[in-house]
Amino acid sequence: MTSSSESRVSESPVSESPVSESPVSGRPARHVPSSTYRLQFSAQQTFAHGVALLDYLDALGVGALYASPLLESGAGSNHGYDVVDPTRVSAERGGELGRKDLVAALRERGLGLLLDIVPNHVGVDVPLANPWWWDVLTHGRSSRHAAKFDVDWDAGPVLLPVLGEDENEALDALVVSPDRTELRYYEHAFPVAPGTADGTAREVHERQHYRLVSWKRGAAELTYRRFFDVSTLAAVRVEDPDVFEATHAEVLRWVAAGEVDGIRVDHPDGLSHPGEYLQRLRAAIGPDRWLLVEKILGVGEELPASWPVDGTTGYEALRHIGGVFVDPAGAGLLTQFTAEHVGSKESAHSGEHRARREVASTILAAEVRRIAGVAAAVPAVAAALDGAPEDALGDAVAELLCGFPVYRSYLPEGREALDTALTVARTHRPDLAPVLLALHAAMLADPHGELTTRVQQTSGMIMAKGVEDTAFYRWNRFVALNEVGGAPDRFGVSPAEFHAAAAAREASSPATMTTLSTHDTKRSEDVRARLAVLSEMPTEWIDVVRRWSARRPLPDRSLDLLAWQCLVGAWPIPADRMAAYLTKASKEAKLVTSHVEAVAEVDEAVAAWAGEVLSDPDLVAEIEAFVARIEGPGRSNSLGQKLLQLAGPGVPDIYQGTEFFEYSLVDPDNRRPVDFAARRATLGRLDEGELPEIGPDGAAKLLVTATAARLRRYRPELFAGYRALPASGPAAEHAVAFARGTASLLGPGAQASGMVAVATRLPVGLAARGGWGDTVLPLPDGADDWHDILTDTPVDGAAPRLGDLLLRYPVALLVRPA
Repeated sequence: MTSSSESRVSESPVSESPVSESPVSGRPARHVPSSTYRLQFSAQQTFAHGVALLDYLDALGVGALYASPLLESGAGSNHGYDVVDPTRVSAERGGELGRKDLVAALRERGLGLLLDIVPNHVGVDVPLANPWWWDVLTHGRSSRHAAKFDVDWDAGPVLLPVLGEDENEALDALVVSPDRTELRYYEHAFPVAPGTADGTAREVHERQHYRLVSWKRGAAELTYRRFFDVSTLAAVRVEDPDVFEATHAEVLRWVAAGEVDGIRVDHPDGLSHPGEYLQRLRAAIGPDRWLLVEKILGVGEELPASWPVDGTTGYEALRHIGGVFVDPAGAGLLTQFTAEHVGSKESAHSGEHRARREVASTILAAEVRRIAGVAAAVPAVAAALDGAPEDALGDAVAELLCGFPVYRSYLPEGREALDTALTVARTHRPDLAPVLLALHAAMLADPHGELTTRVQQTSGMIMAKGVEDTAFYRWNRFVALNEVGGAPDRFGVSPAEFHAAAAAREASSPATMTTLSTHDTKRSEDVRARLAVLSEMPTEWIDVVRRWSARRPLPDRSLDLLAWQCLVGAWPIPADRMAAYLTKASKEAKLVTSHVEAVAEVDEAVAAWAGEVLSDPDLVAEIEAFVARIEGPGRSNSLGQKLLQLAGPGVPDIYQGTEFFEYSLVDPDNRRPVDFAARRATLGRLDEGELPEIGPDGAAKLLVTATAARLRRYRPELFAGYRALPASGPAAEHAVAFARGTASLLGPGAQASGMVAVATRLPVGLAARGGWGDTVLPLPDGADDWHDILTDTPVDGAAPRLGDLLLRYPVALLVRPA
């Protein structure tokens, strides 16, 4: 990017405001930014830090700051999803004055604000930090805040799984505070109800509206709804209008003051009635605010038509964009090797179902038990149980939950998903058919009833914990595909499928978000881009894994495959980061150890593995040599997928730091501090005319990111419409290109302008065939006055040779004069 190219992008007659009002599929105009930049606010990255970064983000070309949750959360939280008080802004992050300063600084630069909110749950890890929860524990069912929480009061006192494994021994450690107002268990404190403070600590405990129990009992006996299997996050009943008002009042105050341009809703699938909630939220924020949901769509799934939202946070786009850089020809050998290495030929589908069934009977057994209790009160279900075994109802509920092809249905919409769940459950347990049919009929008969609501809420939990957080750590044929919203059984995405998805996004949801990395992704975009190279060279990869694994094995063969892929994908990575990742991965997989049933010798071996590998000089030399072979093609893939995201339909998000090459694994690894000083300095050099090499410093990726982001911000007319541009010639399959904003797309009378994005796919295969040869890219409208704004060079002719067009970089961003 030269100074002249920056000037060309910036000197547009279009308004320079990055937040524009654009129609979305016939809906009212929204405040939709050109792009967003996600920042994770915490005590270490406060609002003041955000203010100091805005000149850089402004220069980068982004249209809006995408902020992690800003409400008061647990002390030291680096994510903000454990909100403890939704009535005030986080003090650690800068408090109300800091938030106001951030908003003012954004407005001064014309930048928008997209705010992440958490309607499903609040943090209860430290009860005293959450005024509502403390009051509920103090007064029980009579608490003025009791209705805010989804507690099964008929089951007795609220169970709090905080004690050690030996419950009786742990209760001996209870003490009453000197003022007799608290029960304390080491660092944990709980309230003492008025009039119950006399006697020993055990006697006081027995009089409370809660019971402290072993941490192991939470999975099967918990009496309040939670977030997935996290007992320290208690669900709130936002379906109640009063609870909605109480939990949203502060955020809605910001919206009413014009300080928020868009809302991103975390985990709507956990809500009782997501559609009704979103309609209430839309009414509260007004028709002109951008509204997104963190919704993971299955392959072919679409958002319910009744949801008044602009789209999702973009995991479906991640699958398409990343998948087009995966070589489907590698599937056969990698599948065969995986079966040989692991000793099993289990399919992805079978593995996912098995994992879901396991979590239903273990870590989410409390939810299954509660649904069974509700179902038993339905006369038709009770009749179907006549003569059935004692555990038939619990088994039927679990099987139904595990049969959904998507995260959940939204009855009366989405009945097909429930019907599929019934069919799958009957296939696995034909003996339970009468009970399953009764459950199915009861749900259809009362689509807003408690049984239907709890089944739908819990099916998403089963999918998330069984697939994302279990199967995706077990079925490790090719972990570049094991991503949130991914489909590991589908080995990549063809160019045709990629273009069809992009065109559909432009036609139906142009204001949806697109993403490549988030705080929740299993591996960063650049790790996945590097791993995609392995699909082009499966034989070489299989050979080194066999050798390395024999030299430094792990206690589990499946974990072994995962570890070597992640090691080369994130290389170079220190031993402590790799050890922390593998410890989490092994426990999520639940094959040889787990969070609940830890196996000390396995945990020790897993924790030591990275250090042993990195202290083996011969092995390190081999790893370095192999990574040297794949890192160049990996960077090509990184640049390609970044350009396709930034130039394609939807509103692209840039996760903090990923404008450089950034090789992170799952959280908390992907929340490490970002070196913004290096990025700021590099952007300055680019604006002085530097055209960087594609090296490890990430300058080339910053060039692509800033050039495309600035173009989106200052030339929004170029990002209308979508048309695939097929290359022609012997290497045509290695090019992915599309046009937007051209006269042929916009119709008669349109200005003769436009934009073309070109990326290289399967770079190893391209090099093996000797390069592009005579392959050309016919450009739209028969025009020959295109300019590559990445390199600030004119394009030769209306059908340039790709070997010339992509001589310096494996990507090109072409623009015609305005």
